[in-house]
Amino acid sequence: MKLRHLLPCIALFSISVAHAQDEPIITAEPVVIPEASSDPNEPFTMVEEMPSFPGGEQAMFKHFATHVKYPDEASESGIHGAVYVTFIVERDGRISDVKVLRGIGGGCDEEAVRVVNGMPNWIPGKQNGKIVRVRYNLPIRYAL
Repeated sequence: MKLRHLLPCIALFSISVAHAQDEPIITAEPVVIPEASSDPNEPFTMVEEMPSFPGGEQAMFKHFATHVKYPDEASESGIHGAVYVTFIVERDGRISDVKVLRGIGGGCDEEAVRVVNGMPNWIPGKQNGKIVRVRYNLPIRYAL
């Protein structure tokens, strides 16, 4: 079975999208978990100005639509659910330290990490007017 390109729905809030019954659906929404740290190099989890994908949400939709592929193994096995990925948006906008917080297997975890690692540099976050490192959590939902 050849890999299929999919159109994920990525939003700050869940969005319902109708698709053909046989076409997999992938959606993602950012999740932020606040925590305090005294280390100035420790990434923030909540800041006054959160980092953003260059071009905004629509550009992120396009990035995921052109890069995410529903893994054959997951599709053939009927695997669906959310892969929770965490990463750091560095002060220069680079994405680093990409990890799966909770996966679903079937190749979906690896695909989510691959696509996040391939994102362009983001617009970094700011706290008290200063550019800071920010840990960002992103659930990527896979549905058949």
